[in-house]
Formats: sequence, C-alpha cells, structure tokens
Amino acid sequence: MLTYNTQLKPMPLPEYGRNIQNMVDYCLTIPDREERTRCAYSILATMATLFPELKTAPAEYNHKLWDHLMIMSGFQLDIDFPCEVISEENLYSRPETVAYKSSSMRFRHYGRTIEEMIARACDMEPSEERDEFVRLIAYQMKKLMTGFNPEAADDRRVFNDLAILSHGEFRLDPEEVRLRAIIEPAKPAGKKKKRK
Repeated sequence: MLTYNTQLKPMPLPEYGRNIQNMVDYCLTIPDREERTRCAYSILATMATLFPELKTAPAEYNHKLWDHLMIMSGFQLDIDFPCEVISEENLYSRPETVAYKSSSMRFRHYGRTIEEMIARACDMEPSEERDEFVRLIAYQMKKLMTGFNPEAADDRRVFNDLAILSHGEFRLDPEEVRLRAIIEPAKPAGKKKKRK
C-alpha cells in the first residue's frame, strides 16, 4: 500500500519540505552530542541552499535558520547552538498592547494633530508668535477642509471650527484675517486616442 503525505505526521514548517524534516528527525536520534551538532550544521547548510535570495543579511539569516531548525525539532534538539535560539514560550508570545487615546474627536476631518496643535497654542503665552501659529493652524484647517468638502471650505467656517476647538480662545475675524485660497490641482484629462 502506498504512503501519502496526508498519512504522515504534519510538518511544523512545510516550506522546507519532507526531506529536511526527515533529516531533523534523524538528527534527534543521534546519541552523541558532537555528532548531533555536526549533523545540525549540515542540515542548516542544506536549508540555506533552499532560499538563496535571503542571504543578503547573513547574521540575521543564520539566526532565523537556527530558530527554524529548533521549531522543526519540536524544541527537542540538544546541541551547541552558535546563537540564542527561540524557545517554545517565546514562539506564541503576544506583543504588548498599544495604548491608544480613546477620546472622540469633534471634527474628524481635521484629525487629532490639529486638535493637539490648538491645545499647544492655547498653552502658549499671548504673543505675535502665537498669533502667527494660530493663523498657520487655520490655514492648515482650510486645506484639510478643502480635501474633505471643497464647497464648504470658506474662512468663516474654518474660524468657527477653530473657535469651537479652542473653547472660544481663538476667535478670528474674517474681515481682519484672510486665509490664502486653496487651488485644487487640475484633474488629468482622459487619455486621448492616437490617430493612426
């Protein structure tokens, strides 16, 4: 009766193939530690020939191969490793969760950075530098509003949103402060057919 791959034990890393897995299984049966280490080095050389395009960073590549050899052995291989290899506990460890700010944004089309810039401007002492910073924030808000809704991107709306986001601290008058007009780039014309 024929033996099919579906009847054999599953491989932890099938990309190396059944023959490499058989070599690793044989290496585990060698009783002498020195001979087992030599066998592991020869298996590693064979594994390296399977993926020659990954040899651009040899130190990282070799470390990765040693990790793969340890995984293929079911973490049972006892040899003199040239580097620190992965342990079974570290294989399935999850990274720490990234803490995100869960506060909601009033105007999502401006983004969190604009809100942080406005808060930074509120903390500044009243000065000419702060006034210029507020004007730059308003101009950036107008650019973002133009990308979101070009018809609604006028100075009054931007100044009103700025006053809301700054809790009334920055009230710019559209008669005194004028923001530069945002010129949208021309949309490319459709491809013209070439005449033959």
